[in-house]
Amino acid sequence: MRIYVGYDDRYDHVYQVCRQSILDTTPGAEVIPIKKDHFPYDRRPGSTQFTYTRFLVPYLNDYKGWALFVDSDTLALDDLRPILASASPNRALCVVKHNYRPLSDTKMDNQKQLLYPRKNWSSVMLFNCSHPANTILSKKFVAHAEGGYLHQFKWLSDEQIGEFSKEYNWLVGWYKNKQHGTPKLLHYTEGGPWLDQYKECEFADKWLSVYQKINSNKHTH
Repeated sequence: MRIYVGYDDRYDHVYQVCRQSILDTTPGAEVIPIKKDHFPYDRRPGSTQFTYTRFLVPYLNDYKGWALFVDSDTLALDDLRPILASASPNRALCVVKHNYRPLSDTKMDNQKQLLYPRKNWSSVMLFNCSHPANTILSKKFVAHAEGGYLHQFKWLSDEQIGEFSKEYNWLVGWYKNKQHGTPKLLHYTEGGPWLDQYKECEFADKWLSVYQKINSNKHTH
């Protein structure tokens, strides 16, 4: 399973924890960071360095096969391969179709929280890279398209957008156990335990456990 992870060089340790959690839970996973170097064009930066580069997954995957994108502020608790069960040739993209309204006006390092349709749908995306509708996602197109156009998938029809369980994009602090299922992929969308104001957030212990494992391995070697 090929998994692309958004990378922001300000938060390398967040990426490393995400990567390690995937390797620990998903046998055979190939984890690939999407870095700002993948973008040759200048454009207004988003809240992260992968605000727009995430939509280059079909291009980076040579417009072939299926590939998963996840934000770096996610943590895998279980095997991610079952997401592929949602794959269908007539779907260009599969996501969790959240009905999400932010809990505060700011997020992640005091970034302004924006409210728009399909909020957080693009934080975990299963791309059908070979779908004809996704061939439009070239470097040039992604560099110039409006952010809302991309994050609301306006190059696709509603019928081309499939869905998988919210367990695989579990919005921490928003979804609740039993009512919504069992979290398989945590998403610290409001902020995670690497930030002072979120050190005691829900599931902080899960993230810190992987972080400590990485640091322990560094010291060992």
